[in-house]
Amino acid sequence: MYDGYTLIRISRAGRIVTATVDNPPINLITLDLYAELARLSEELASDPDPLVFILKSANPDFFLAHFDVAAILNFPIDRPASREDGENNAYHAMAERFRTMDKVTIAQIEGRVGGGGSELAMAFDMRFGVTGKTIINQMEAPLGILPGGGGTQRLPRLIGRHRAIEVILGGIDLDAATAERWGYLNRALAPGEIGPYVDALARRIASFPPEAIRLAKQSINCADKPLADGLRDESNLFQQLIRTESGRRNMARFLEIGGQTREGELRVAELSESLGKE
Repeated sequence: MYDGYTLIRISRAGRIVTATVDNPPINLITLDLYAELARLSEELASDPDPLVFILKSANPDFFLAHFDVAAILNFPIDRPASREDGENNAYHAMAERFRTMDKVTIAQIEGRVGGGGSELAMAFDMRFGVTGKTIINQMEAPLGILPGGGGTQRLPRLIGRHRAIEVILGGIDLDAATAERWGYLNRALAPGEIGPYVDALARRIASFPPEAIRLAKQSINCADKPLADGLRDESNLFQQLIRTESGRRNMARFLEIGGQTREGELRVAELSESLGKE
């Protein structure tokens, strides 16, 4: 597993898998890179061990550029446009695998990200950028097309319809500070801070009970449903977890180390971290 990649370097440390894209000069999503990203999404989704996946770039100026426009010009157009189900659109299916897999997916965006690269990042659970360095751009409308990898659907859900129209129809650059304020980025970090922060967060998540991480993400994904349906799913998943050995062990240990005391609750994040180290 994870062998035979030429444009992506993959490493593994415990329950964390990191993939570094290296497709000079701009990390353009060529057909070859797309094929590797799609294969990686399938292999990662089927791997039962990892809890966290980080996607980053070897290029300090580009996270992922857009999809290869020359390749798009060669897409078949001899038949009328059709309405596809999600599973029949291969790019949509790839992005959805990253969104729905039972791993936490993190995009570490240290340079420019645009077009299909941004659409892929939007499907990830979290996105982190660098102040003064990270730039987001959807350049499709100026080219006479539209974001076809999920951008017109995911971006309004992240930043609101009115802002998505500004970004997509305007073809503007969205800077990291604004992207954080609007909700595209979880955080815009100072240069030099993004790597340590993402690594620390990934290690923290990976240290907690796997069942809780996987089912908590599954429950959060149910927020796309009507509220009543999501609450039913949450209740069921909660009931599953209180029956797990790891859940019962960590709840008991939480009480032993000072949880539910005034002193303990004032530093509950530290108590939580200690549970992951035991």
